[in-house]
Amino acid sequence: MVPEAPLWNTPIQYAKGVGPRRARLLEKLGIVTVEDAFWVIPWRYDNRLEILPIGNLLPGMKTTIKGLVARCQIHTTSRRRLVVATMTVRDETGFIDCVFFNQPYLENTFVPGVAVLLTGTVSPNPSGLSPMAMRGPEYEILEGEDPGQDSGGRVIPIYHETHGLSSKQLRRIMQSIFQHYGQQLREILPNNMREQLRLPTLSKALPVLHAPDPQQSVPLLNQHATPEHQRLAFEELLLLQLALAIKRRRQVTAAPGMAFSKQHALNKRLKTVLPFSLTKAQERVIREISEDMSQPICMNRLLQGDVGCGKTIVALHAMVMACGSGCQTALMAPTEVLSEQHYWSLKPYFDALHISSALLKGGQAGRGRTVILDGLQSGGVQVVVGTHALLQPDVEFAKLGLVIVDEQHKFGVLQRAILREKASWQPDVLVMTATPIPRTLAMTWYGDLAVSVIDEFPPGKKSIQTKMFEHKNRARAHQLLRHELEEGRQAYVVYPLVEPSEKVDLQAAIEAFDDLREQFASFRVGILHGRLSSREKQSVMTQFQKKEIDLLVATTVVEVGLDVHNATVMLIEHAERFGLAQLHQLRGRVGRGEYQGHCLLIHSLGRIPSYEQQTSLTLECSQGRRQSLDRRSSSAEHSRSTAKRRLAVFAQLDDGFALAEEDLKIRGPGQVLGVQQWGEIVFRVADLTRDVDLLSKAREFAGQLLQHDPDLSLPEHQALKETLFQKWGERLALGAIG
Repeated sequence: MVPEAPLWNTPIQYAKGVGPRRARLLEKLGIVTVEDAFWVIPWRYDNRLEILPIGNLLPGMKTTIKGLVARCQIHTTSRRRLVVATMTVRDETGFIDCVFFNQPYLENTFVPGVAVLLTGTVSPNPSGLSPMAMRGPEYEILEGEDPGQDSGGRVIPIYHETHGLSSKQLRRIMQSIFQHYGQQLREILPNNMREQLRLPTLSKALPVLHAPDPQQSVPLLNQHATPEHQRLAFEELLLLQLALAIKRRRQVTAAPGMAFSKQHALNKRLKTVLPFSLTKAQERVIREISEDMSQPICMNRLLQGDVGCGKTIVALHAMVMACGSGCQTALMAPTEVLSEQHYWSLKPYFDALHISSALLKGGQAGRGRTVILDGLQSGGVQVVVGTHALLQPDVEFAKLGLVIVDEQHKFGVLQRAILREKASWQPDVLVMTATPIPRTLAMTWYGDLAVSVIDEFPPGKKSIQTKMFEHKNRARAHQLLRHELEEGRQAYVVYPLVEPSEKVDLQAAIEAFDDLREQFASFRVGILHGRLSSREKQSVMTQFQKKEIDLLVATTVVEVGLDVHNATVMLIEHAERFGLAQLHQLRGRVGRGEYQGHCLLIHSLGRIPSYEQQTSLTLECSQGRRQSLDRRSSSAEHSRSTAKRRLAVFAQLDDGFALAEEDLKIRGPGQVLGVQQWGEIVFRVADLTRDVDLLSKAREFAGQLLQHDPDLSLPEHQALKETLFQKWGERLALGAIG
C-alpha cells in the first residue's frame, strides 16, 4: 500500500470540491496545501444561537433573524448609478427591509417564499415599507439545506473572503476537507507537554475552531483566546523556538572563537580612567558580555537599551577586553554622523589606555586612508570605527577578534557577515540598538542571539517634557523655544524632508531655514541634512557642539549621533509623519546634560484624545489587523487615526520599551523592525501582541526538550522533528540532525 503524502505536500486543488479554478482563489488566502486549509482559521464568529423575532428588533442591534422573502425589487440610483436590491423579509411578528448594493443577481436569489437567515445591524427605515432595515447583511439561503448546518441555532465561523469565494463556500470546502483528510492530522506535541499546559490535541482543536458547537463561548472565540486557539498558537511558537535554539547551539559548536582574558591589566586600568560610576544595569551587562568573551566559543549577543542609558561605555569595556588580549576591534555604525560621534567620544579613553584607534570614513582617500589600512593590516591600529567603509575589500585585519555593530537593524545579515569574514576565525559579535525591541520580538526575530538589556539610566537624568501643538499654535512652541535660547541653551528644529515634494505637501528643512533665520535673527541658525558633503556635515556638527550655532535646522540625520549636552529643545515639525521609534530617537537628542529637556510636537491632526482614551483604540487597532482596514473607512482616515494614537502614546510615555510595546500593538510585528534578520516571520494563528506568555512557555519548553533529547531522536519526537525541519529547516539553514 502506498503511504499517504503528508498534508503539507498535498495540493489543495486535489481536495474534493476544489479543482484548479478554486485553488487559484484559495491561494490568494494563503491556502496552497491541505494543511494550510486546516490552519487558516476563521477570523471571527457570528453568534446565531439566538434568533430574534422581527417584531422585537430595535435600532442599533446587531442580531440574527430568520424569515421568508416577501418580495425583492431592483432599482438604479440616478446620481451614482448604484444598483440597489431591496428585499422585504417577514416572520410571524413583522417585516424588515434588507438593502444590498451592486448585486443585481440577488433578484433571482431572493424569490418570494425562500427561507433566509440574515445577520446584520438594524437601523431605522423611514422611507421603506417596514420601519426597520438591515444594510448589507450577511445572508444564508435555508430552503433545501440541512437545518442543522448553516440554518442558525449555532455559531457560524466567518473566513476571510476573496472575489469569487465567499465565507459560506469556504465552510463547505472545510466540511469536505475534514471528511476526507481529518484522519491524517498528526499530533506533534509530546503528551506530557500538552498535559502540563492543559491543551487539547490537534485533532480535537481544529474541529472546534472550524465548526464550533453551541456550547462554545463566542466572545472567547472572537478574542482567539480559547484553549483550541492556544493549542495552535503554541505549536507555531514552539517550532520556532526549537529552530532558534538549534541554530544557537550550532553557532556555538560550529564557530570556535577566542577566549579573551578578563584579568588583563587594561581591564583594570579602565576603571581608573572613567570619570563616573557605572549603573548596576551597566555592570550586570558588562559581566554578561565578559563571561561570553572569556569562553572559547563565538559570542553572538544583542545589547539593547534606551537612548542615553550608556551602551557605548559597555561596548568600550568589550573593546578594551579584546585589545588587552591582543586582538583588534571593529565598530560599524550606519551613518558618518554616528561613527564620528562614537570615535571622538571614545578616543580620550583609548588615548588614556594607550590603545591605538582610527576613524575610517567613506570617500576617504590619499595618505590618510593608506596609513589606516596599513595599521589594520599590521596590527598597529587596534580599534577602527567606521561605516560601510569597513566592508571594502581592501580593509584587512591582522587579528580581528571583536565586531560591534551599532543600530544593527539598519544593516542586513550579509553586511554583518562580510565584516565577520575579515577575521581568520569567527570573531565575537556584539550588536547594539537604541531602538528598544519588544520582548516578544526579541524572542523571535533575535531568538538566535543572547540578549542583554540596559534597563536603568545614569543618576540625575531628567525625563523630557513632551508637549503637542496644532500647527496653528506654532507661535506658542516658538515662544518656548526662544525662551530656552535666551537662557543660553541650544535647540533643534527637525523636518521630515530635505526639499519640497510634489507628492507630500510638507514644509522642508531647506525652505524653513531662511524663515527661521529671519525670525530668530538675534541667534545663530545652522542647517544639517543628508545632501551635505561629509566635510560640510562635520563642520556644522562641530559648530553646534562648540556652541557656534544656537539653533540647528535639520532633517532626521540628527536621529542618532549628535550628543550636545547644552541642547534642551527638540521641536519636530509635522510630527504625524514620524514613527514612534524615530520620535523617541529624536527626543533622546535633548536633555542629555544638567538642564531640563523639552520635546515639542507640531502636527495638523486637530484634537488628539488622551493616552487613556487611545488605549482602547489601540486594542481595537491590534485586533483589526487581521481584517486589514475597516471597509467603511478610507486608508487616509485610518492613517490619520493611527497617527493620533501614535502621538497620544508618545506624549504620555517616555520609557522606550513601553513605547516599543505600544508600537507593536499599533503596527504589528511586520512593520516594527524595518530590516529583518532573515525575512518576515508570518504566524497563521499566533499573535505576538497577544501571546506573550505563550511565547515564554514555548521558549522554556523548547529548552527543556532539547536538553533531554538534543537531536530529537526519541520515537515520540519524530513527528515534531519532521514538522520542524519542514517549516524552518531551509529558512534557518538548520540542515539535518539525528
